[in-house]
Amino acid sequence: MRLTAPIYRLKRRARLHARETGISLNAALDHVAREEGHARWSLLAAQAARHAPARRLLARLSPGDTLLLAARPGQGKTALALDLLQEAAVRGRMAVFFSLFYAPWEAAGLLTPRGAQNAVGGTVCIETPDALEASLVGERMAGAASGSLAVIDYLQLLARDEGREANAREVAAFGALARERGLVIVFLSQVARGFDPALSPVPGVDDLAAPWPGRPDAFSRTCFLHEGEMRLSDPV
Repeated sequence: MRLTAPIYRLKRRARLHARETGISLNAALDHVAREEGHARWSLLAAQAARHAPARRLLARLSPGDTLLLAARPGQGKTALALDLLQEAAVRGRMAVFFSLFYAPWEAAGLLTPRGAQNAVGGTVCIETPDALEASLVGERMAGAASGSLAVIDYLQLLARDEGREANAREVAAFGALARERGLVIVFLSQVARGFDPALSPVPGVDDLAAPWPGRPDAFSRTCFLHEGEMRLSDPV
């Protein structure tokens, strides 16, 4: 569940509660945690820490941006994308997870443990079409407020049977949609198994799995993850 206030305000509430009731600060912190839907303060703090990278990343994205978010399997790119969606939703923006990879029940299972279906202020929606084009995303997000967020899962499945040129056309169409509507569109992307962390601590565009557009400036931002490190490019 999304916290109703930043950590520092929750701590202030706990200190006030401790003074008013005479209980210890630790007991007051646990009391506030239970009000927020957590059994104890340590669990609440852990959730806040987990969402911090998504909160910082979302703050650096602007309406009209297209973000390439790439990593090897198990490095947290899908988790980060879902946290981005939740952060957008609680800010009152439309937030939609478009997956060409997961079945509906699998996608719902990814979101439920993160509290995304019960986020304070908004809900993350799930779409699992058999094929995906910018026009479909545009229809689904008609009327969305500026800064609303769409996550495309994942880049290599766009026009997957038609090669790089078709993939590049699709990405360009998504980019035009983002700029026209003021959306933020995030493309999850695979990194090829040839990536070697002994040569570079974080992958780059040369490590992306095919197909992809072949030019990093097809996206306004790129973000690569590996072993807890995040490398975000400057805006194009």
